[in-house]
Amino acid sequence: MTPTPHTIAVLGGTGAEGSGLALRLAHAGHRVIIGSRDAAKSAQVCAELAALSPGAKLEAAGNRDAAAAAQIAILTVPHSVQQATALDLREQLAGKILIDATVPLVPPKVARVQLPEGGSAVAALQKLLGESVRVVAAFQNVSAHHLRDLTHSVDCDVLVCGDDIPARETVIGLVRDVGLRGVHAGPIANAAAAEALTSVLIAINIRYKVPGTGIRITGLPD
Repeated sequence: MTPTPHTIAVLGGTGAEGSGLALRLAHAGHRVIIGSRDAAKSAQVCAELAALSPGAKLEAAGNRDAAAAAQIAILTVPHSVQQATALDLREQLAGKILIDATVPLVPPKVARVQLPEGGSAVAALQKLLGESVRVVAAFQNVSAHHLRDLTHSVDCDVLVCGDDIPARETVIGLVRDVGLRGVHAGPIANAAAAEALTSVLIAINIRYKVPGTGIRITGLPD
C-alpha cells in the first residue's frame, strides 16, 4: 500500500487504459474517482473495478466533479478530444498536477508515427493550459492489455516528462504504486519521443503477434 494516499481523478476513465490505471492506483491505496461524460458508464466501470479489488476506494463522477475533488488528475482520452476536455476543466485543474497519457494516433495508420505540428500533443496542452496546471506526460507506452489483471506483472518502464521537477517526482511515485518503474525523461518537450514510441510498439505488436510490448531503459542503478 502507498505510504502517501492521494485523491486521483482519472478523466475519461471508462476506457481500457484509464480503467486499468484506476484499478491499479485504487488497489495501491489511493482514492480514485473515475470521471466520464457518461455517468451511467462511469458507475458501471466503477462497479466492475470494485469487484476486482474489494475494499479499494473507487468512486464514479462526471469529469468536472472528478477534477474538482481530486489532488491529481490523469487524462486518458483520445487525442481528438484531449484539448477540448482539458480546457473545459481548466478551472478545476488549476494548481494541480495533470498527468497526460495522450498519444496522437491517426487511424487507421496507428502503427505509423504521425506527431502533431509542434512535435508533442502533451507539450501543446501545457502551453494551452498555462503555468497554473502542472502537466506531466506519462503512461504513453504502457499497454492496457494487462492493467486490469492484478495478478499480471506489467513489464515496462514509464518515461515521465515535465517542466516541473517536483511534479515529475510525484508522478514517479504513482508509477511505482502501479507496479512499474518511472524514469525522469526531461522536460515536457521530450514527451514527443514517448508519443512516437507508441506507434513503434504497435507496429512491433502487429509484426510479432503479441498483445502488449513495452520499453526498458538499461544502465540505470537499481
